[in-house]
Amino acid sequence: MDTLHPRAEWEQVGGNWFRKTQLYTAVFDQDLDLDNYIIAAAPYGGALALWRDDSKLQVYQPGKPSKPAIEIYSLAGKKLQSIAWDKGAIKGLGWSENENLLVVTADGNVRCYDLQGDFSHFSLGHGADNYGVESCRFYGQGLVALLGNNTLVTVSSYSEPRPKQLATIPSGEVHSWALVSPDHTLSRSVEVLLSIEKTVYVVDATDCEDRFLDIGPFTHISVSPDGQLVNLYGENGKAHVISKDFQERLFEHDSNSNTPPLYVEWCGSDAVIAWEDEVHIIGPGDVSASYLYESNRVHVISEYDGARLLTNDYCEFLERVPPETINAFGQVTDSAPASILLDAVAQLETESPKADDYIQLIRPNLTEAVDTCVNAAGREFDVHWQKRLLKAASFGKSVLDIYNSDEFVEMCEVLRVLNAVRFYEIGMPISYEQYQRLTAEGLIRRLLNRHEYLLALKIAGYLKLPSDRIYVHWACSKVRVGSEDDETICRLVVERLSGKPGISFEEIARAAYHEGRTRLATELLNHEPRGGRQVPLLLDMEEDELALDKAVESGDSDLILSVLMKLRKKLPLAAFFRVINARPTAAALVESAALYEGDNAMLKDFYYQDDRRVDGANVFIRESLKQPDARTSSDKLALAAKLLSDSKDTSFELHALKEAATLLRMQEAFDRDLTDTFTGLSVQETMFKLIRLGYQGRAKKIQSEFKVPEKVAWWIRLRALVAKRDWSEIEEVARTKRSPIGWEPFYNMTLQAGNPRLAAVFIPKCTNLEPGESITMYEKCGMRIKAAEEAIKLKDPHAFTKILEAAGRTTQEGREIERLGNAAFKK
Repeated sequence: MDTLHPRAEWEQVGGNWFRKTQLYTAVFDQDLDLDNYIIAAAPYGGALALWRDDSKLQVYQPGKPSKPAIEIYSLAGKKLQSIAWDKGAIKGLGWSENENLLVVTADGNVRCYDLQGDFSHFSLGHGADNYGVESCRFYGQGLVALLGNNTLVTVSSYSEPRPKQLATIPSGEVHSWALVSPDHTLSRSVEVLLSIEKTVYVVDATDCEDRFLDIGPFTHISVSPDGQLVNLYGENGKAHVISKDFQERLFEHDSNSNTPPLYVEWCGSDAVIAWEDEVHIIGPGDVSASYLYESNRVHVISEYDGARLLTNDYCEFLERVPPETINAFGQVTDSAPASILLDAVAQLETESPKADDYIQLIRPNLTEAVDTCVNAAGREFDVHWQKRLLKAASFGKSVLDIYNSDEFVEMCEVLRVLNAVRFYEIGMPISYEQYQRLTAEGLIRRLLNRHEYLLALKIAGYLKLPSDRIYVHWACSKVRVGSEDDETICRLVVERLSGKPGISFEEIARAAYHEGRTRLATELLNHEPRGGRQVPLLLDMEEDELALDKAVESGDSDLILSVLMKLRKKLPLAAFFRVINARPTAAALVESAALYEGDNAMLKDFYYQDDRRVDGANVFIRESLKQPDARTSSDKLALAAKLLSDSKDTSFELHALKEAATLLRMQEAFDRDLTDTFTGLSVQETMFKLIRLGYQGRAKKIQSEFKVPEKVAWWIRLRALVAKRDWSEIEEVARTKRSPIGWEPFYNMTLQAGNPRLAAVFIPKCTNLEPGESITMYEKCGMRIKAAEEAIKLKDPHAFTKILEAAGRTTQEGREIERLGNAAFKK
């Protein structure tokens, strides 16, 4: 049978051509009358949701379930899901871009279903339960609800719903309303168009603006899919197509009908008005094209690039004919290069020499003709014409010397994918433009929602896309609905997924856990190689010790700590310690974390239950060092000593603690009796401070009590006397015959403190000096004459000469040194 030429059924409206493509026939059974249903369709050729219209009488059908349900079908009439419904009156039925069904009830509750029937829910709030929901409008990832008190409530994300109230609108009856998606507004937030009285109000989050129209009220308001145009259909049967900013009126169309239309929609950017059995495409100057349906009610579903026309018998796609298609299948003059190239292929098939004549005719535009045929093939639903156009493109590019075939190859791949999903058993008649917007990944996600795993895998392999999500989705579905026992399912999943890159067994295990199959979830988790993915689910499953073991096996200290923190909050302290005691790595991390954070309470309990007395005592000692007063500090030390008292191996530590306690008591007395603070100082610091303040006797008592060695005591005394510049006391010390630390420290420290005269006193007392060192010491004190005498005494003429030159022979000091030298070295 000859295939009808595509141009045969084109209709012209103004300067544009339109065509209607029949996609599926015998869509629904005769006992399912679409006239009795409210229909909501997902974008991009997605699923249909059918809900019985309560305003219409239903014919009783024996044997048919009477319980209400939302039925979900493909566009080819294949039933995908049935959702039993007893949650109240439905006021809104719509779809998200991700093909999730939104059901809004009169009391403001919203349920979001996927095609498996799983759902999440939230409430609109803002008084929706009191005033009730009147109607809803939906867009990509959000919705707006009109409440009974003329309040607008919006939700901008179904995954994280945060209902917000829009600006207050005027009182009065809302005749009709529509949305402008956030994608098409300057504010990037949803805008609502409301027909109240004779005008239209534009409402967003903050403002409600009157557009000051006087041609209302409007029974329908419809915004084009690209958000650029608005169709206002009035009670008088006139449609007004205007720009979205209401500044430009494009045209007015009189339908000459007193019957309100059922649909005022869009075919891409062209306005469509539909009654029960008529669909009109309207254009400027009252021109229109009509499509009649004699025995069926037609439902119109707007798409970004066209409109779907759905009846019980047919699913059709209405669209403006793309420019590439017009060029390929010929204009009135048939002079388009692509059209001539298509004719050339027909001549080639009949082996006519005209084929070469046609090619030569369009030789300068042959590349353009090939590109047009490729693009036109993508816009065709009929496989016959796809092949004809691609054959023409292939013939044309074979003639060209240079042509990049990437777009041709890509189009062949895309068409193969599109034809596969358009097949009636799949029922997704997506167009090329819709595919570009949905993307291949989005198309695969839709196939997964329909459990079409084999086709999804073939498409992913064909387009060289990752397949791990497909396998994981299949496995999750298997553990949810599989009737086999847990062991069989686990073996089947592992065998099928073994060796596949990127597989997340944690996600599959989580699906099993949510299904109540805990044992299966645990078994599947054993095959998850990433500890960070295993542990959170194990914690959710109350498998605490197993979660800790997996975290320890991973070697990730952060992961182990996170598990330990959750267990610490969850378990009694004794149970927590029992868990970590058997795991040295976990115990060490608990200890180090407590030390780092200064959690002394945790450390005390931890050391006590592990019988680590020395470590426990160290905690008390650290606390003692931080106490502001001596009494509390002493009490802490006493507690530390008590911990160590029963052990024979801690005698040294006990002695040290007793000494520390004694020092604290003495310092407390000093704080009380003297004018300064001593608490917190060491023994040596305490002695230093006492001597500096002039309490030599108390310093001696400290020395005696703590058996401070004599050498150490002399060093402390010297530093304290120098610090207080007690030169007279230092001179008294110099009169003693012996110093346990020698006299060099006295010389050095008094010289550094700025008293060279006193420092020189100690030079003769220094007995362990290197030869000539005393000369240098006198020079540092500024006593050149004494240095010269020392040089003479040591019989060092070289040093003497240096001293003389440094003093200068003409100075008094120099003459005195020279006199001493002449007398000493006369010989």
